[in-house]
Amino acid sequence: MAIQPVIRLGDPRLLAVAEEVKNFNTAKLDQLIEDMFDTMYAENGAGLAAPQIGIGLRVVIFGFDTNTRYPDSGTVPKTILINPLIEALDENKQEGWEGCLSVPGMRGVVSRYSRIRYTGFDASGDTIDVTAEGFHARVVQHECDHLDGIIYTQRLVDPARFGFIEELQRAGCFNSNSS
Repeated sequence: MAIQPVIRLGDPRLLAVAEEVKNFNTAKLDQLIEDMFDTMYAENGAGLAAPQIGIGLRVVIFGFDTNTRYPDSGTVPKTILINPLIEALDENKQEGWEGCLSVPGMRGVVSRYSRIRYTGFDASGDTIDVTAEGFHARVVQHECDHLDGIIYTQRLVDPARFGFIEELQRAGCFNSNSS
């Protein structure tokens, strides 16, 4: 088990565009993915992108059966997604509260496509092609943004709907059952 430190907002590595993975089915890639899952589980995250642990590669992981940070989100399938591409399946978007392990203790409202198709590869280089909606689609879009140096704070709908969780709860804007 190798839990890695999650880099936080302000670290310039979070703003860099990650490089494509060229070699699949390697011990180094397998170790990166294992470290990412260990880190995500230790931090109680819904997903994690390699740049969040300082690795500039186009690798994201996500998935859980239940998550205390997002109690009403439902299940998101455990996925390793390498060199992803996302396609919106229609123009419908939905606003929702998001948080990020790189911006701890804060939440903000972001608009995301409701239905997407994502493609890419698993650790062996096998093709992945999935249609997702709702929270699953939101998680994929959030994590893939990290690969392009985009943090959810750059996509806020309204800066007045962003802040520390405790302050948002005190103001009645956010409750622990909000995504």
